[in-house]
Amino acid sequence: VQVVESGGGLVQPGGSLRLSCTASGLTFSSYDMSWYRQAPGKERELVAGISSFGGSTNYADSVKGRFTITRDNAKRTVYLQMNSLKPEDTAVYYCKVVYCRRGYWGQGTKVTVSS
Repeated sequence: VQVVESGGGLVQPGGSLRLSCTASGLTFSSYDMSWYRQAPGKERELVAGISSFGGSTNYADSVKGRFTITRDNAKRTVYLQMNSLKPEDTAVYYCKVVYCRRGYWGQGTKVTVSS
């Protein structure tokens, strides 16, 4: 199983970014997907999750109303649309899938929110 994130970068407060994550080596449409983030000096935390066919989503309280997780099973891709970004959203963002009871992570994509 391979997980690859992309789309990070530097953005000003109030700006937007869309992260993408592709997963291969598994039947993508059969698995829930999640986005996590880890800020410097902090533990990794769950940001958002989406069920296998996208019918159910969940969000951390800190991002509700600003971030949206979606997926395109035909493209084997999950997205994280991030709006109204704040400096405290600065972190490395990771995508995760649990396959055969093991968690698979990507290498992460860095998001920096700064003026």
